[in-house]
Amino acid sequence: MSHIIVTGAAGFIGSHTVDQLLAAGHLVTGVDNFRTGRRSNLNGASASKNFALHEFDLTTPGAFDHLLAETRPDAVIHLAALVSVQESMANPDLNYTLNLHATHLVAEAARVHGVKRIVFASSAAVYGDATERPIRESTTKRPISPYGAAKLASEAILLGHAAAFGLTVRCHRYFNVFGPRQDPASSYSGVISVFERRFREGKPVTIYGDGRQTRDFISVHDVARANVIAATRSGIGSGVANICTGRPTSLLDVITVFRAHYVGSAAPSHAAPRHGDIIHSLGAPEEASAALDFRTEVGVEAGLQELIHSG
Repeated sequence: MSHIIVTGAAGFIGSHTVDQLLAAGHLVTGVDNFRTGRRSNLNGASASKNFALHEFDLTTPGAFDHLLAETRPDAVIHLAALVSVQESMANPDLNYTLNLHATHLVAEAARVHGVKRIVFASSAAVYGDATERPIRESTTKRPISPYGAAKLASEAILLGHAAAFGLTVRCHRYFNVFGPRQDPASSYSGVISVFERRFREGKPVTIYGDGRQTRDFISVHDVARANVIAATRSGIGSGVANICTGRPTSLLDVITVFRAHYVGSAAPSHAAPRHGDIIHSLGAPEEASAALDFRTEVGVEAGLQELIHSG
């Protein structure tokens, strides 16, 4: 049994990570300021005697440092962030505070209080509009938003602490995560959660472009499992890894699954492609397999079926 602190515990990925840690028998302390996280996401976790929740902002002076001094966890899974690319462009100062300064505070508190491992929620946004397929960890990083830049800079801060102070740091570059609890009203929501809400409400769906554009969609259950492995398994070294399937799925493929369930739903309409949209994105999963012995288990169709039936 390990004691793990999860920042952003009430968020989409955070709450699933908390659930899987508890199911594996670990003690979990969650931290969330509820800026975007939902209390309802932690309904199951809150019933467990092995879960404690602290409500504060990571950038509150001394708050996270005090928590680590009091709890002495084995690892921190740092998921708290400003998660919107659009909001990072509208408010770069807030992006810096929540995505970079907060990461520095987490790294420093871990160093001071002897926490041995940090798992960090990075993003495929560090690659920018890379056209290489599949995208590998060695692919040139050219972030095209303050959000992507902050994620890349956060990786550098954490890996610098790992090299200098003996921490183990795992940086997970998530690709297109989908699944239950993803808020379709959020500006960061993936296209799948938007599609699911519109089909469920009987509203028309619009595809920007011809629908043949592809993404590397990965279930939140697999993402959470990668977080748990990285935080709790022995013998893991520092590094970065794409958390992805390595399999492309088109938007037309996604629509086909939804229409098979919502019989009689209208065919999607098409609009002009949006400026800046990437046509194809695909990650290489081999590094996560080698470093973590991690492979995805939830196929896209199975994940879509779960999302449909949980709505």
